[in-house]
Amino acid sequence: MNIFEAIRKDHDIQRNLLDKLVKTSGDTNKRDEIFGSLKKELKIHADAEERHYYKPLIDTDMMQDKARHGIAEHHEIDELVEKLEDTDYDSSAWLKIAKDLKHKVEHHLEDEEHKFFQLSGKVLSESQKTNLANDYNSYMSSHR
Repeated sequence: MNIFEAIRKDHDIQRNLLDKLVKTSGDTNKRDEIFGSLKKELKIHADAEERHYYKPLIDTDMMQDKARHGIAEHHEIDELVEKLEDTDYDSSAWLKIAKDLKHKVEHHLEDEEHKFFQLSGKVLSESQKTNLANDYNSYMSSHR
């Protein structure tokens, strides 16, 4: 497995949780359960990605701006998660913020998968791609 396959696998988990989250309606227990899972998944994924994907790329001229942009998007996603945490589950604003979060995360995932992966694939060697995947997967396993 290479780093792109490892990250894409977790992107699918996030997409699934986001789909479930925006389909909830007023059931605070269900929202709490799905939102808790999503928050944890987003947090550990961002941490693993920044350590085991962005960090090795940030030193390269070709990838520096892209890596910084990806990290900035992680912070924007964190801010939306915080907004949801500060909003009551049964508030009408909650679903709107959840949909904003879904849109932001999906935009970020699409950027990575359709732009970032291709560029970074030119920078990383095959052994680096495999080693990064191993480190990334180890981090994810130990924090789930």
